[in-house]
Amino acid sequence: MNFQTNRRAALCAGASLAAAAMMPAWAQAQPTLRFAAVFSDKDIRADMMKMFAKDIEADFKLEVFLNSTLFKQGTELVALQRNNLEMGNIGPQDISKQIPAWSLLTSAYLFRDANHLTQFFASDMGAQMKKMVEDQLKVKILGPTFFGTRQVGLKSKKKINVPADLAGVKLRMPPGDSWQLLGRSIGANPTPMAYAETYTGLQTGAIDGQDNPLPNVQNMKFDEVMSQIVLTSHLVGYDLLAVNMKTWDSMTPAKQQAFQAAASKAIAWSTAEHLKREAELASGFKSKGLDVYTPDVAAFREHAQKIYLASDEARNWPAGMLDKINAMK
Repeated sequence: MNFQTNRRAALCAGASLAAAAMMPAWAQAQPTLRFAAVFSDKDIRADMMKMFAKDIEADFKLEVFLNSTLFKQGTELVALQRNNLEMGNIGPQDISKQIPAWSLLTSAYLFRDANHLTQFFASDMGAQMKKMVEDQLKVKILGPTFFGTRQVGLKSKKKINVPADLAGVKLRMPPGDSWQLLGRSIGANPTPMAYAETYTGLQTGAIDGQDNPLPNVQNMKFDEVMSQIVLTSHLVGYDLLAVNMKTWDSMTPAKQQAFQAAASKAIAWSTAEHLKREAELASGFKSKGLDVYTPDVAAFREHAQKIYLASDEARNWPAGMLDKINAMK
């Protein structure tokens, strides 16, 4: 009797396994990947992640946490390293805290535009910098998520033409030494503040201004508490779409290839949408009554480069890489 019962149970189990094997991929349990980012659900990159999630849904379920609801801004990288998070949109400034050579990629007036940024990360130099992150931080970079060129927005109506005009201006910057150096490089008094607190900071006068790409200004409604936008174009803004190495290494080569292809497709779409949005917003903000103008960008560039080259950070830059980036066509 025992033998018959065990035999019947074994046959049932075998049948269940066979049925599971015949089920389509979408009907079987998929690994869940949690994605964390600082940007809001109004951001173009939120739609980028929807596109990405749809393209990988046969293999993974993606849970998206925006507005720093899962991890605070600047802590996503450590969460990835500790396997507390599978995917994140992380700032290159956060990487530079652990890999000093990466501070080159956070410096003012390095990349000319989004195309230059994309071209660099697709080059041998980009591969070299990404390999550093894989080897030292155990994080896989899927690509740079361009979110616009950073411009200075101010509450006051004081005209800004050269870096000296920003002396004493409390300019909100994200926390971190790299961000503070960026603020100093354009002549301002950088003030660390979380992204989500910036609107209130401008409203109350805790800060005099902020620097963000125009799409971010629109998303966060900073234009409601500013009087002017100074088109300094001091930094091509980007973060990095990343996955921790434990998750990446768990995939087969075929799944890795599909995962990367989905990421590259979504990033390219997002970049194009940001460029389109930037072109529309300057005139849009003008029509709302903001003073939008271009200062002496050459003076800002010269000042910023002097500050960076004299900094401790420049000592850690890969030899000759700055000149090679500048020479890229």
